[in-house]
Amino acid sequence: MSRVGKSPIKIPDKVKITYKDRVITVSSEKGSLERAIHPSVDLKIEDGIIYVHVIKDDRRSRAMQGLMRSLVSNMVIGVSKGFERILEIHGIGYRAVLNDNRIEFNLGHSHPVSFDLPEGVFATVDKKNVIRLTGIDKELLGHTAAAIRRLRPPERYKGKGIKYAEERIQRKAGKAGVKVV
Repeated sequence: MSRVGKSPIKIPDKVKITYKDRVITVSSEKGSLERAIHPSVDLKIEDGIIYVHVIKDDRRSRAMQGLMRSLVSNMVIGVSKGFERILEIHGIGYRAVLNDNRIEFNLGHSHPVSFDLPEGVFATVDKKNVIRLTGIDKELLGHTAAAIRRLRPPERYKGKGIKYAEERIQRKAGKAGVKVV
């Protein structure tokens, strides 16, 4: 039984939802998102609450019920509050500079690395080593943050690289106990 899929989604004020031809559109002053709904589930909107119902009661349909409920809930939260992801850069000489819709990184390579932000994702750079990504689409924001982290993942010995702010890098010991003769 899907507990996530059965819980209702409350629609905040100033959020407009339209559901037509198995496509849901969620919009507000921050922007608009739309998504096709899986054929094994259906949405029911009444009194400012969205319910996700299964059409056929089998294991896959119940799984899709929970997935669709989470995706629609993220759309509602995204257009009402928005999402944020924070990345930190660690290392001597590692830094980032924001130019319009492009972030220029110095990450220890022989050349600077530039990263173009996709449409709908906005960034700010604080103190040259903290990148704050914001957007209304949680999926796109996560993909963008992962792509930036992939430019120089944090290494295990000194912790140099790009990491998420809430990520904890488990450090390894270096060459301790090795005798040089």
